[in-house]
Amino acid sequence: MIVFLLPDADYDPTESAVPWAALHDAGIDVRFATPTGAPAFADPRLTEQGFSLLSPVLMTRRDGLAAYDRMCRDPRFRTPMAYADVLADKPTGVFVPGGHAPGMKSMLESTAAQEILARAMVSELPVGAVCHGVLLAARARHPQTGHSILYDRNTTAVTAVLELSAWNLTRLWLGGYYRTYPTTVQAEVTAALRNPKQFERGPLIPRRDTWTEPGRGFTVRDRNYISGRWPGDCHRLAIEFRDMVIGHR
Repeated sequence: MIVFLLPDADYDPTESAVPWAALHDAGIDVRFATPTGAPAFADPRLTEQGFSLLSPVLMTRRDGLAAYDRMCRDPRFRTPMAYADVLADKPTGVFVPGGHAPGMKSMLESTAAQEILARAMVSELPVGAVCHGVLLAARARHPQTGHSILYDRNTTAVTAVLELSAWNLTRLWLGGYYRTYPTTVQAEVTAALRNPKQFERGPLIPRRDTWTEPGRGFTVRDRNYISGRWPGDCHRLAIEFRDMVIGHR
């Protein structure tokens, strides 16, 4: 049972649904968990509202929306577990999508979600995270050392360049929409590492990957943990996480 941790709302549809589709289509048992066990839906600006003239740049791509539509119709999505249920169960892996709107804080600041991820990492189960989802890993603590579970890992996450570029493009009418926290994700994640060089930014100019061209994406794997930066990495991340899960069986 691979558990996808979701917040109350506002996660990125591509970062959740594309990895879900890769696992689901491979016949892997995927469950969902939210803070209270209520169904959680993605950021409506990314699924419906868009960004006016900037929609071609910032809006969720067609295949991501199609995967999200499929995921929302899955009975497991409509009947998620609560985080407390996951702590009482024994998942075989954990995946954490990102997102930047305010609802993400219900997951990122949850001690239960942090403990779920810490247990999975310490148990050497397959763990995947992308974008702001990596913040959950940075905040999760190793039960023996007290360090972040990423302390001795190589990782990536949404880079400061990506985060601040999107914010600067939209801040005149969306304010802090792209700034979940005053500190950038890259800065907080890097601060949790033993050595700042463990944070890998990838190519300065990112390219969006696809199912047929996953090599355009950028991921970082360190043992049982794999991470990505943004929705444009998620096809590669999905394929590599799926293969990790299959290899762990």
